[in-house]
Amino acid sequence: MFKHIKSDIRAVFDNDPAARSKFEVVFTYAGLHAIWAHRIAHSFYTRRCFTLARIVSQISRFMTGVEIHPGARIGSRLFIDHGMGIVIGETCEIGDDVIIYQGVTLGGTGKEKGKRHPTVGNNVVIGSGAKVLGSFRIGDNSNIGSNAVVLREVPNNSTVVGNPGRVVKRNGERVSDRLDHTKMPDPLIDSLRFLQKEIEELREQMGNEDKQKAEQRRLESQQYIGDYEI
Repeated sequence: MFKHIKSDIRAVFDNDPAARSKFEVVFTYAGLHAIWAHRIAHSFYTRRCFTLARIVSQISRFMTGVEIHPGARIGSRLFIDHGMGIVIGETCEIGDDVIIYQGVTLGGTGKEKGKRHPTVGNNVVIGSGAKVLGSFRIGDNSNIGSNAVVLREVPNNSTVVGNPGRVVKRNGERVSDRLDHTKMPDPLIDSLRFLQKEIEELREQMGNEDKQKAEQRRLESQQYIGDYEI
């Protein structure tokens, strides 16, 4: 736990231009307090001191407004800005150099056991009010927009916005979500093609029946002529 203290403080200076001194950061940044409290709670959790771990996390929640389950695994240099209203679930995994703003939920979508919370890659930014729900991965170097609701995996180097969340940028290039109207299906044309196919099949069927009837009449006429000659 102690090996992260310096890097956690450094992360504040790297990401918050309002930070002026180490004294200010250590004593006034609630997000930093929540991270340190979680590292203590997680150490108890890994030693199977579950009740003690939950007590520490609940005290931290009361003091900081950030709820991190003791079972969640957090990497180095996490920066929680403003903090209030953040919820991070038990099986959530967070990589290195991640930034999380206020009101973010990293939660599950059901009551199933096992892995049910998201895995957040490295160098990810999650905007205020965003909801990431389910057991899937947020790729490295990705940005989740404010108030986005993300319900499925996000590729590396992507930007996601909206509800439900959709990728609007990937590898630095915009991803168009507009439909090409020249390629949209036309239900009228589809219906006409279906009717045309049905008519062709009926014609083929009627043609076969006509051929069979003509052949039958030919055979009957030959038989009649044969009987007459006899």
